[in-house]
Amino acid sequence: MWEAGKHRWSKPNSILVATDLGDIDRLFPLALAQARESGARLILLHVLTAGNSMAIDPGGLPYFNSTEAINYTERHLGTFAAEARKAGISCEVLVQQGSAPQRILATASRLQVDRVLLGTRSRGKWGKLLLGSVAEQVLRSVPVPVLTVGPEAHQGTLRAAPMRTVLHATTLSKASRPSAALAFEIAQVAAARLVLMHVLPVGFDPSDLTAGQARNYAERELRRLIPPEAPAWCVIDTVVACGDPATEILSQAYASHADLLVLGAQQASPLATLARDGATYRVIAHSHCPVLTLCNREAVPAAEHATLLRDGTA
Repeated sequence: MWEAGKHRWSKPNSILVATDLGDIDRLFPLALAQARESGARLILLHVLTAGNSMAIDPGGLPYFNSTEAINYTERHLGTFAAEARKAGISCEVLVQQGSAPQRILATASRLQVDRVLLGTRSRGKWGKLLLGSVAEQVLRSVPVPVLTVGPEAHQGTLRAAPMRTVLHATTLSKASRPSAALAFEIAQVAAARLVLMHVLPVGFDPSDLTAGQARNYAERELRRLIPPEAPAWCVIDTVVACGDPATEILSQAYASHADLLVLGAQQASPLATLARDGATYRVIAHSHCPVLTLCNREAVPAAEHATLLRDGTA
């Protein structure tokens, strides 16, 4: 079950900030606030691909210019690193080339970071198929917490204000227990209120006896997650809802004024990854606050994890 101080994930010693440069202004204040709070060092990482390293020659033809792109990126991120160092925070800049998900995973593994911070962006009704493709691959592969900041996150939740409410939505499966432990530890460190939530599938009739039994069962299971000593250091509420998981989670986050959402993430099937309509994906895309996900290692096929590491470090 839960053990206080079992890992450094609630107060990370190192944070990897993976940025596409367009989101660094949004990510950096949050990264800086977390580094100040926990004394973590920051690593600012940008991965160059052929698409974002193109230049135009005098004749108007595009060509790949990695040297120019690397120099620009190092100068741009260097200004943020200098700001962090001025605040007494260790910070370095890394610029790499290749596949962004693979490089992020490989860097997180090589540097043994305790948290990965990255952003997502919205591209409209049809563009949602591309929303956060890098973010989703990372959060379903990296074996440390991944903090994502969606395009609808309120600026107030990104500042260094005290964390008051943490919402943890759980499937109640055995695989979801590590994310529950993380939520409890974060609530303890921040002295924040913790809301435990489970969403029953669509189709349950609240007036039906079976539905009532299901609610009672979910309520009992949520209570079983609570360590005996937890009520001594935080207020804990439980919520059992019925409906579409993403909609209910987002609604509860808004109603409870959550400063952080904690979710478990499992390896998606190729079809689900292509469709990008899973609950975790939709919550991240539309959450008003940062979302911290923790991948269940057992859900990541060993062969695929080895391939990502191999390709990312090649």
